Amino acid sequence: MNDRSDPGTVRAARRLKADTVTLAHGGGGKAMRDLVEDVFTSVFEPADMEDQARLADAAMREEGARLAFTTDSFVVDPVEFPGGDIGKIAVCGTVNDLAVGGAKPLWLSAAFIIEEGVEVALLRRIAASMRAAADEAGVRIVTGDTKVVGRGSADKLFVTTSGVGVIPAGRDLAARNVRPGDVAIVNGVLGDHGAAILAVRGDMALTVEIESDCQPLNALMEAVIAAAPSVRCARDATRGGLASALNEIADAAGVGIEIEETTLPLRAEVKGVCEILGLDPLYLANEGTLVLFVPPEEAEAALAAMRATPAGRDAVTIGKAVDKHPRTVVMQTLFGGGRIVDMLVGEQLPRIC
Repeated sequence: MNDRSDPGTVRAARRLKADTVTLAHGGGGKAMRDLVEDVFTSVFEPADMEDQARLADAAMREEGARLAFTTDSFVVDPVEFPGGDIGKIAVCGTVNDLAVGGAKPLWLSAAFIIEEGVEVALLRRIAASMRAAADEAGVRIVTGDTKVVGRGSADKLFVTTSGVGVIPAGRDLAARNVRPGDVAIVNGVLGDHGAAILAVRGDMALTVEIESDCQPLNALMEAVIAAAPSVRCARDATRGGLASALNEIADAAGVGIEIEETTLPLRAEVKGVCEILGLDPLYLANEGTLVLFVPPEEAEAALAAMRATPAGRDAVTIGKAVDKHPRTVVMQTLFGGGRIVDMLVGEQLPRIC
């Protein structure tokens, strides 16, 4: 798959006759070409089928601009869940990894490892979901790959995405920049993705209805940077949740971080799931939630900018960086005491993203 310089050159997609994927669809011949062209390139709309994407953007030519590049693999179980699917997570996760570093995401690649026997209809839904998420984020999927493995060698579908973006001159968002007094802000409720996955698996016979928060955050980040240009850093709170993101920032900056339990935005349903199962919502994965740090004089401007976007309308201040207890995160509890919030040890939930 490659760059779409002329959509009119896209070949008419063949229609697959098979209802499920077979090993022949990974063999490099006509069956594989039919799968790629029918399911993927007909949706992503590359210009041709060369082995590389050829890319150009005016932002790359600006003096002082830097390229940002990230990659991630996604193995969520189940692959479809309330609020999203593995394809939407793959696109949003990669876009967000670029955005929290101050980059403007431009292009993505997508590689698929498909288990023999997977329904072609499922692949069509995943591809359509990825295209919709890419359109929402204003990025393009320009190149990719497919591999088919035997039954039992994968669990339906694994997706690896890489992303390229441009960091404009003058931007330097990094955890090392956080200083004592800087304010911590999250853009919305915590733990929805982890709770949604847990509920839909059905292992615990939970009847609660929770949707994943999966969404792109690049528009929100651009709005915040415009309103609060001294933003220190941002992290998306994915695997390991808010607790892990805060610990990574505290460690990199050499500061302490204090958060207030009373300010943490949690749905009653998520609290209930955590109480029943003995889980800590601070460690639940998110797929559309970030935490950022700004100087105190820009905190209100950052909050207002976030709340003006769909992805940030529930934004709240949750704490601040301090010069006490360096490299340690402490939560002031509802009962007035403080407890250390450490990095996640082991795993709370497997195959979460």
